Amino acid sequence: MNPAPIYIGIDIAKDRLDAAQRPGREAWSVSNDERGIADLVARLKTLRPALVVLEATGGIELPLVGALAAVGLPVVVVNPRQTREFARATGRLAKTDAIDAQVLARFAEAVQPALRPLPDAATQELSSLVTRRRQVIEMLTAEKNRLRTTAPAVRDHIKEHILWLERSLSDLDSELGQAIHSSDIWRAQDNLLQSVPGVGPVLSTTLLAELPELGTLNRKEIAALVGVAPLNRDSGTLRGRRTVWGGRSQVRAALYMAALVASRFNPVIRAFYQRLEAAGKPKKVALTACMRKLLTILNAMMHHQTPWQICSTS
Repeated sequence: MNPAPIYIGIDIAKDRLDAAQRPGREAWSVSNDERGIADLVARLKTLRPALVVLEATGGIELPLVGALAAVGLPVVVVNPRQTREFARATGRLAKTDAIDAQVLARFAEAVQPALRPLPDAATQELSSLVTRRRQVIEMLTAEKNRLRTTAPAVRDHIKEHILWLERSLSDLDSELGQAIHSSDIWRAQDNLLQSVPGVGPVLSTTLLAELPELGTLNRKEIAALVGVAPLNRDSGTLRGRRTVWGGRSQVRAALYMAALVASRFNPVIRAFYQRLEAAGKPKKVALTACMRKLLTILNAMMHHQTPWQICSTS
């Protein structure tokens, strides 16, 4: 008889990695540094697990993910919301690093999330720049809001910080542009995406960095991955309002702004938006539908490598 497949869950903290194994309840910890990661990878190579699951933790997970992928171990990075809901569904309400590792192992065994291609080093660097740009914009917005209500004694300090943040934002935009144009593949994909009216450098760069699956999935899968697919909320005879949630919030935020522009200047999206408005759909619902339609158009274009001018007239 073949041995039962092994599933591993790893909880990641700044200083420690907690691992758990299913079947069984074996668990162990290593330090979150080069030596600890090397020890963990060596042990997992011996176990030969069917799947290793860990959560996205704002970039702390990247060294471990890279090390696991480098030796061919099947690793999946999942959304923390999925695993917390799974924990609640299975009655695991307490939360410690060791418990989280056990939950992740059990999640891997029960759900078996699909393996997806991991971003390479260049894509990870691009993603880091995109994330930092978003952080700078958030700080810039917060400082501008403070400037309206703050006391005169600190206004000069806030103005200096705003100027510094604006310079940082300009530098980040330059770095992102250089990163895109230094790669023949990215440059071609960027030109393809920006051929669509309403799609600018922000959405294009975000898609390249945060959605490498674009063009490799079907329309339903890509919409669900981003979080713009309508989900049912029915129970018995009750028919609830369809909602969208989950997915990749960074992509969704950039897609929202692009859909807003496209609903005015893109002939296909504008006609779609006007048709939904004429049917009595609320503006927010119509705009969400435009986000989904724009995403599926971009997904098809990337799949077929077809620019907008040809795609829109076919």
